[in-house]
Amino acid sequence: MKTVYITRRERFNAAHKLHREDWSDEKNLEVFGKCSNKNWHGHNYTIYVTVKGTPSKETGFVMNLKILSRILKEEIIEPLDHKNMNLDVPFMKGVIPTTENLAIKIWETIEARVKDSGGELVKIRIEETENNFVEYFGGKEPF
Repeated sequence: MKTVYITRRERFNAAHKLHREDWSDEKNLEVFGKCSNKNWHGHNYTIYVTVKGTPSKETGFVMNLKILSRILKEEIIEPLDHKNMNLDVPFMKGVIPTTENLAIKIWETIEARVKDSGGELVKIRIEETENNFVEYFGGKEPF
């Protein structure tokens, strides 16, 4: 059987502040720079979710992209879009909302539903800015 990779792209806007409560304002500024702004800041994020599998003989799909889109909208986009990650997003509670941590938490949030829908989650890619992005492979080496 042949393995095929499919990817769904979604977008959301969210605010966050990178800081540690146990550090001084000066230390937070030194480590996190402008991202430690006491009044928050936001990004227009683009997320790519890659799933792999063998195309179904019945449908030709690895996984129905409509189902993947629904999972992402329900589990990720709705909780995140136009929200403050530090305050409003349950799956980010207690986590410094870096893009790295966001990718891990998204993986943990959707992995079971993707599997139950016939796919195997391979990669989460989140673009925070046009110059910065994170890729997470579920703790596995990508190659």
